[in-house]
Amino acid sequence: MDPIAQLRKNYTFGQLSETEVSPNPLNLFQVWFDQAVKAECPEPNSMTLATADKAGNPSARIVLLKGADEAGFTFFTNYESQKGKELAIRPQAALLFHWHELERQIRIKGMVERVSAAESDQYFHSRPAASRIGAWASPQSAEIPNREFLEEAEKAFASDFGDQPPRPEHWGGYRLRPTEIEFWQGRPSRLHDRIHYQLEGNHWRIARLAP
Repeated sequence: MDPIAQLRKNYTFGQLSETEVSPNPLNLFQVWFDQAVKAECPEPNSMTLATADKAGNPSARIVLLKGADEAGFTFFTNYESQKGKELAIRPQAALLFHWHELERQIRIKGMVERVSAAESDQYFHSRPAASRIGAWASPQSAEIPNREFLEEAEKAFASDFGDQPPRPEHWGGYRLRPTEIEFWQGRPSRLHDRIHYQLEGNHWRIARLAP
């Protein structure tokens, strides 16, 4: 048998009941996120972002959550990247958080929209100067000839802007407004707890799913 197929883990950390969770999934998300931070999970705000192109072909990558509230889940990127182009065509996406240390996952689906220019400006100018220069230097997802291309672009933009580069028009934020959120808690014998929230109008319907 393939050694990968023999990998096993028995989940025993916690439990989750549909009769005890908050009626609002954003409250439960905040509780779990705070616990992931307290548990010192590596980069607790890292999440998988899944998008699809015009033909429906999916793609996924890790991005960083930069805000979570009643309005939704916010992240920032290059609008001309693959994910940016796909979101322009299909403004639906899925997010996945996985906190291995707590034996937990959160799956989120929803509609995606750009945040305001003012919100993008505010976050952009909070970043280190080198990261702001990098937003100019990298034509994200485009084919480039070599590493030196990036390094030369970085030097050129640093020379032009110094340590006060403005936000590029092609860079900014997105907010995913959730319509479904699932909380997954690992349990023994693969009988995991899965609590699913579905937005119906202004109300969240709560249900337990089989593992």
